[in-house]
Amino acid sequence: FQLVESGGGLVQPGGSLRLSCEAPGFTLDLYHLGWFRQVPGKEREGVSCLSDTNTYYTDSVKGRFTISRDNAKNAFYLQLENLKPEDTAVYYCAAELVYNPHAMCDMTPSVWDYWGQGTQVSVSS
Repeated sequence: FQLVESGGGLVQPGGSLRLSCEAPGFTLDLYHLGWFRQVPGKEREGVSCLSDTNTYYTDSVKGRFTISRDNAKNAFYLQLENLKPEDTAVYYCAAELVYNPHAMCDMTPSVWDYWGQGTQVSVSS
C-alpha cells in the first residue's frame, strides 16, 4: 500500500494549489483520509481529515482549504485557496484503516497507518 503525492509548489500570497494523493491499485473506501503539514523544528500538524461521519479542518485553514475524495480514481485531494506565508510547510497525505464505519477521523499522527512522501508548499512574494 503506497500513497503518492503531487501538486506542491511555490505560490504568492493569495494564490491556490491543489494537492493530490493517490493509492495505485488500492481502494480507499475503508480508510479515513487526512492531510498533515510540518515545518522544520515543529511537530506534524493535522490540517484536515475526512471520514464517512465527519470532515475536520484545523482552525487556521477553515474557509480556505477543502478536502475531497474520488473513490473511482483511488485518490483524494486538498484544495488550498487564499494561501498565506504561514501555510508554508511540507504537506503529507495519510490514510487510516477503519474498522468502525461510524468512527470519526482523528488528527493524532500516531493513529494513521500510511503516509505519502510529502510535498513542499511554499508561499512567498
